[in-house]
Amino acid sequence: MNRVGVRDADPAWETTMTESVRRPAPAGARGDDAWLTDVARAASADAGGVPVELLGDYLRLLTDAAVTGRRPRRGELDAVEALGRRAAEQGVSAGRAVRLYLSAARRLWRRLPHLAGATDSETVRAAADAVFHVVDTAVATLAEGYAAARRDLVRREETLRRELVDDLLRGDSDLGGLVERAEPFGLDLARVHQVALAAPGHRLPDTEAAISALERVIFDRLGDRDVLVATKEGLLVVIAPADTVTPDRGGGDGGSVAGLGRLMHGELDRLVRGRPWQVAVGRPHPGLYGIARSYEEAREALTTARRLHADTSVIDAHDLLIYRVLLRDQAAMVDLVRAVLTPLSQARGGAEPLLDTLNEYFACREVATEAARRLHVSVRTVTYRLDRVRALSGYDPADPRDRFTLHAAVLGARALDWPRRPLPA
Repeated sequence: MNRVGVRDADPAWETTMTESVRRPAPAGARGDDAWLTDVARAASADAGGVPVELLGDYLRLLTDAAVTGRRPRRGELDAVEALGRRAAEQGVSAGRAVRLYLSAARRLWRRLPHLAGATDSETVRAAADAVFHVVDTAVATLAEGYAAARRDLVRREETLRRELVDDLLRGDSDLGGLVERAEPFGLDLARVHQVALAAPGHRLPDTEAAISALERVIFDRLGDRDVLVATKEGLLVVIAPADTVTPDRGGGDGGSVAGLGRLMHGELDRLVRGRPWQVAVGRPHPGLYGIARSYEEAREALTTARRLHADTSVIDAHDLLIYRVLLRDQAAMVDLVRAVLTPLSQARGGAEPLLDTLNEYFACREVATEAARRLHVSVRTVTYRLDRVRALSGYDPADPRDRFTLHAAVLGARALDWPRRPLPA
């Protein structure tokens, strides 16, 4: 915003306007200018108790303009900008700060001593033009300082938030320091929390819109206490208390997990950029280290879902626990897949159609008609493929003793992305 430079006072103006009038002192001065103190106090009351100190020398600038026509100097405008910054840092709203300045100008104009008995309309118009120019310039400059301070505060808070989230997800050992740093954000580390991660389908050039959308819906549904929304390594991170999320299913540790995931995905899916979104939610755990544990579960769930080529919108870490067990001993899992499933590669079309059939067959509790519906094939095709599995592997999907081995091997193959990728040596 352009600022007005120095304009020397017109001698003729000063002769006309300053007959028997001394230059007013700064706001709040004693003596003959005690009325300025009254103006400042009344303006402060109009603005809801905004500190009088935020007026600085503003009233002097107004009275100088009314008497001499002098416009504010650069240094005086810099002082007003600094007052705007101070208002933001003190938590005064922009509306109240502007109201303080406008109210002060209105009250001062009505009480200017040398205009009380003025009969020359041209003199009054000239004084009004000079005063309104100061009001316009000062309020604009005040707003500039306020906005700059707010931007600095937001950047500082975002940095502190990001550092706090990084330490929480890492499980920083400085418990006392984390408790102190979490308190301004309303986070009670003694509660049970869960962590959700949202991964965009495509890299976002700007995550602000996604963060704002998440904060709006999550704060509205869960409140702004004990909730943090941030970014980490290209993912949106939400830390939320587990007892404020509506459960989607009863029982188990993951009762409220899918509720948070669907809440996040429903809002993110409305954004133009980032789709398709995939949200993974860790299980709820108590305390500081519970946050780090839930984060690790959510991150592993995202990684596992990608390895399985799963297009599920909301991933519950609770549902993928079996894969964590299977992949802890990768050598044993590779051995199982090689021994049980590699013979299926001899089938016409390779092993993949037979694996898909086994996966859907086990998913629907060994009901061939339902498996056929999911695979979009005939029931006869499903039974033929199951017979081929039995003939090539030696394991019968219908035999309870063989079913567990086959199912574990199929899950392991999906986790290892076989047969799309060769088995590790």
